[in-house]
Amino acid sequence: MSTSHTQIRVSTRVKQTLDRRRRADESYNDFLERVLIGTTSDSSDGLDQETKTESDPVSLHRKRAKIRRNGWTRQLTTEETDTND
Repeated sequence: MSTSHTQIRVSTRVKQTLDRRRRADESYNDFLERVLIGTTSDSSDGLDQETKTESDPVSLHRKRAKIRRNGWTRQLTTEETDTND
């Protein structure tokens, strides 16, 4: 492994995401090579899956709508049992 000759700046949020997905024994360089360049056939990092969901406004809208529907359903069933007493 060679020493770093280049530095890049990333936001705190990006660094936290990298730290969560990086393996304990993996350098940042190794992690980025694995994920971005695909030096290994390991696709278990899940990076693409989260990125697609977060960047897709339709998926985000559907997820929020589902949460609202579930809340309304719970509220309706609670009100229904209260009035039956």
